[in-house]
Amino acid sequence: MTSDLTMPGTCAELAGGITFVEREVNHPDAAHLLAAFYQEQFGRYGFAESVDLTPDDYATPNGIFIVAYRHDLPVGCGGYRWYNDRTATVEIKKTYLVPAARGRGIGHALLARLERIAIEWGACHAILETGVRNKAALVLFTSTGYKPTARYVPGRDPSINRAFVKTLAGSTRLHARSG
Repeated sequence: MTSDLTMPGTCAELAGGITFVEREVNHPDAAHLLAAFYQEQFGRYGFAESVDLTPDDYATPNGIFIVAYRHDLPVGCGGYRWYNDRTATVEIKKTYLVPAARGRGIGHALLARLERIAIEWGACHAILETGVRNKAALVLFTSTGYKPTARYVPGRDPSINRAFVKTLAGSTRLHARSG
């Protein structure tokens, strides 16, 4: 099944058996991937931000959460939520791939999918955070046009956390967010 992911529960398929499916953050596949993300972050830093996401923040019209499947197995996830309506900015959160799925372009495809949907919903900018020890994430984000920006989450340790921003190409702000 192929779709543009504008309706809840729809999916889009890519070459190589990669499928993106919109899921609620408490869906078993999403929960499993978020738990793995938490464990990896905890192992990397000795602490980690909670992965208990507010479901309404990642559901239409407030945001979206996507699970990536490779040959029907959940291999990655990520989402965004509206951060600032006035500036039409979304915050990309919890992008994660299981280690076996890395290096195959799935992360790039997932990020591009999130950005495309955000643009369709009227976003003009995306912000995100990652840690300095997550070299793969730093490469992914900078290679796709994200630029360093000032911290936007109070209390973050500047020696660990890095904030990035990107102007989303093709933004037209045609679809104002409702709700």
